[in-house]
Amino acid sequence: MADKGAKKPVVVVADDDVEILALVSRTLRRLDLEVHEASDGEEALKTIRRVRPAAVVLDVMMPGMSGWEVCRALRDDQEIAETRVLMLTGIGERLNEMTSPLYGADDHLDKPFDFDELEDRVKALLAKK
Repeated sequence: MADKGAKKPVVVVADDDVEILALVSRTLRRLDLEVHEASDGEEALKTIRRVRPAAVVLDVMMPGMSGWEVCRALRDDQEIAETRVLMLTGIGERLNEMTSPLYGADDHLDKPFDFDELEDRVKALLAKK
């Protein structure tokens, strides 16, 4: 039985597509995570700095700052640099596979994605120390 006094792991989800944002957030809440949402890169970075999440799920293509730019800014900030990052994108599997690590992402998942796989990837990120 879970300890009622234990804090839930915090995750930030950022996507400018409101439907995907809602679906990803709902999926992660089923994992008993505290989920914070952002609809663009700047909002995501502000939220990350404020809530200090264990993990972030970032869409690559967002208005203003891209997910890659958010990831790079996160890695350059010593206070949040250890945050785990999963990049989501529909730009193509090969490009995502090559580019995400260059910006410091821990993992990537291509759209459209399977929600069971999303859950597995986020669980794996949260399990890393």
